[in-house]
Amino acid sequence: MNRILSLLALIFLFSCEQQQTQSKSPNIIYILADDLGYGELGAYGQTKIETPHIDALAKSGMLFTQHYSSAPVCAPARYMLLTGQHSGKAYIRGNDEWAERGTVWVYKAVINDPNLEGQRPMPEGTITLAKRLQNIGYDTALFGKWGLGAPLSHATPNKMGFDYFYGYNCQRQAHTYYPVHLYENEKRVYLNNDTIAPHTKLSTNPFLSDKERYAPFTLKDYAPELIFDKITKFLDRDTQDPFFLYWATPIPHNALQAPEKWLNHYIQKFGEETAYLGEKGYFPHKNPRAAYAAMISYLDENIGKLIGMLKDNNQYENTLIIFTSDNGVTYSGGTDGVFFNSSGPFGEDFGRGKGFVYEGGIRVPMIASWPGHIKEGSQSDLMSIQYDVQATLSEITGFELPENQDGISFLPSLLSLEPKNKHDYLYWEFPEYGGQLAIRMGDFKLVRQHLKDSLAPTLELYDLKKDPGELHNIADKHPDILKKAAIIFEQAHSKAEIERFQIPILENGLFSNDS
Repeated sequence: MNRILSLLALIFLFSCEQQQTQSKSPNIIYILADDLGYGELGAYGQTKIETPHIDALAKSGMLFTQHYSSAPVCAPARYMLLTGQHSGKAYIRGNDEWAERGTVWVYKAVINDPNLEGQRPMPEGTITLAKRLQNIGYDTALFGKWGLGAPLSHATPNKMGFDYFYGYNCQRQAHTYYPVHLYENEKRVYLNNDTIAPHTKLSTNPFLSDKERYAPFTLKDYAPELIFDKITKFLDRDTQDPFFLYWATPIPHNALQAPEKWLNHYIQKFGEETAYLGEKGYFPHKNPRAAYAAMISYLDENIGKLIGMLKDNNQYENTLIIFTSDNGVTYSGGTDGVFFNSSGPFGEDFGRGKGFVYEGGIRVPMIASWPGHIKEGSQSDLMSIQYDVQATLSEITGFELPENQDGISFLPSLLSLEPKNKHDYLYWEFPEYGGQLAIRMGDFKLVRQHLKDSLAPTLELYDLKKDPGELHNIADKHPDILKKAAIIFEQAHSKAEIERFQIPILENGLFSNDS
């Protein structure tokens, strides 16, 4: 009898422990690839680049088909992710190297003077998503690329809600995977690498062999490997607190620099190819297609290792993992988006991918996995965007949302429930690459180009359901949709605080001037 009672007591205690585990705040891992195109994963139709671990993540969870970046380039996309604001009201609306400080693009000068490093900081007092999670008891960590405040400013990761940071403070420094230094929290960590400035060209010395000419671009300490090593140490720490791990990997942003194992794999797979000599920026590479694919497969391999660690540490069942990209595929540095069909149906050439508000520049893959909550092998066609992440995590964890945010939680979709609220529209205002504006309203999408350059502003309207490649302008057939877009613009737009982000024509009645 006593043995039976003891057994029942053990079962009761185990049941209680299970309930406590299930009711704990979930760990959150947000993986943000850099310039990864919509079509560069097997789960999204990729056939040349191997991504078995990310594809397995999709099979274990939910794949989103209509998820968007908040902006078509790095810094504003990351700012809007962390603040939940769209680009009609955001402080950071484009890349800003804070050039009035001096020679910010001179790599050696920046190494000698950290006052030249980093990008323009967020406003002092900005409360980020990380800070909100930190305030309710989460351990918060950022690994990878920051780009939202220079090292000696008030907007370093540690001052913006992250307990721990390891990686690149400056996105210019991230133009090489073999940098002279990274940052651990507020301090530089010097690496065993030479000072090879990003965008260095291939030597024209006729007495050097090919091996000797390309040798300077493969050094000793590979930053993604060091970053991932710090991630493993973070996951192995001894704590019961829930964590928010933001892995802002620089991969696959140029330059083309990949681990030898994966590079050799794709050289064998693709065979001979035309060398990239550096004519479109960044470092040259003898096997550019192989190098690009190798970088993505290396990232995929590490995601597999991360998931394995979570399982070994009994953390996997209580961890929400979201994988996505900061914007669409790039056109420079030897990247061959056409060869890989990197944007799927949306187009990869200059003008259609990164830097532009067409679908190839802003529609991104998103995969979410959360055992016991997200149905395995599910898919969502919800129109969602990265400035929704803060609202979603607020609903999951319970932190209070600020009033000045624009996101809508996609938690119901994650749980395969009907969303309580949906976006009436998504909004992009982008001051670079000639000045651009886009508004998505249901299946219709308005695009306006050349708002800051010398060319006449365009007025474009596309039906994405019938024309996902945005090839057939139907603006003249839908004056009603254009009027709706004008009303949305008046509601969403506010004048940018920073002058370089201002688009003067938007302040002068852009829509009212249309005939």
